Amino acid sequence: MENQALDVRTHINGRNMSRYQWLLLGLCFLIVATDGMDVAIMGFLAPDIIAEWGISRTAFGVAMSATPVGLAIGALFVGPMSDRWGRKRMLLGAVALFGIFNLLSAAANDIVVLGLLRFLTGLGLGAAMPCCTTLLSEYVPERSRSTLLAVMFTGFNLGSALIGFAAAALLPSHGWRAMLLMGGAIPLLCLPFYVWLLPESARFMVVRKMDPAKIAATLRRVVGGTFSDATRFHVSEPPVATGHPVATLVSPTYKTMTLSLWTTYFMGLLVIYLLGGWLPTLIRDAGLPIERAASLTALFQLGGTVGALVVGFYMDRWRANRVIGLAYGGGAIFILALAASDIHSAMFTAFVMLAGFCMNGAQTGMTAFAPACYPTAVRATGVSWMLGIGRFGSILGSFLGGVLLSMGWGFSAVIAILGIPAAIAGMAILLVHAGARGAPKAA
Repeated sequence: MENQALDVRTHINGRNMSRYQWLLLGLCFLIVATDGMDVAIMGFLAPDIIAEWGISRTAFGVAMSATPVGLAIGALFVGPMSDRWGRKRMLLGAVALFGIFNLLSAAANDIVVLGLLRFLTGLGLGAAMPCCTTLLSEYVPERSRSTLLAVMFTGFNLGSALIGFAAAALLPSHGWRAMLLMGGAIPLLCLPFYVWLLPESARFMVVRKMDPAKIAATLRRVVGGTFSDATRFHVSEPPVATGHPVATLVSPTYKTMTLSLWTTYFMGLLVIYLLGGWLPTLIRDAGLPIERAASLTALFQLGGTVGALVVGFYMDRWRANRVIGLAYGGGAIFILALAASDIHSAMFTAFVMLAGFCMNGAQTGMTAFAPACYPTAVRATGVSWMLGIGRFGSILGSFLGGVLLSMGWGFSAVIAILGIPAAIAGMAILLVHAGARGAPKAA
């Protein structure tokens, strides 16, 4: 029988979303939500830990920076590993890693041990995000990819917001250790379901030249379709030179785009981590109780949840890099408005939500945008290295907040200076020359 060729990319794009694809979206949403909870948790615990252990804010800033360091290293390593050994295997390992070390963090009795455990937690957190992004992006139709990835990433903002409301409710009566126990237990309880239900990427299996029968079974299960024993699968994408995938990212074909993605994501995370990590402390220092400070910070994340959906929706309908650039520009404006407003006013609350809407919306847009920039053979590396390089911005933001506070900077000064990196992020993403829907031809 003559071989029948089937383009997996065209097959997925030509079909409606199946029930299993929606299930995959839900599973990735849940993983990203628990990731968001664990990434944001230390900002809410900072005042209690500082008071209990009698340490300086600068010392705690070093410990708070341990998680972003782990996030960066985890992201940088997992991309090439995922492009070699598969998205599912790396994702399951990442979830197990951040769940276990989050539980162990609750038993820490000094800042050095806590910092080490948060670093190890960060390795798993940093690895989970690019694996989720790559896996889902390779299973959803390109016509709605940005919107669906944005839906997935609202899980991160929702998780960050929920941990804020949980902190407001649980910290006064149960303490900070209970929060860490909760943050570790949730992903570990979900892990068996991920093992059972998550599929490997069919596009990855094609590129790695795996058994066609296995590819057919996976596609049939997740996307649907009928395939014969003679079907041979391929993916229509630009060829990628052999060698280390990171070398491809900085090759002449992708260099400008790669550097623009790295700069934008770095600047965006610097702003978000300084705000998310230190906003509770800044607001409490300005005269509001910690419960109110935690709730206001949660509103920053909730605003980002709505922003992610709006940005993703318009990315599928207009030039995606321009949509993201406008969102970062709006973030810079509302950050400056936040710095100039009265902390006790209703407008302050509105500006917190609007800043979150723009900054988190734009940042989520970046993670939805990046997978379309690279072919399957280096996609996980491209996404993970953008996330990993960007994480150094989160490290700087986490540490810088403690330094500025220790130097006596007030609320308005710390917030106002963040308008600069927000504006730089908006300008850098405009250097990416994308198609009508923001997806370079590698998609």
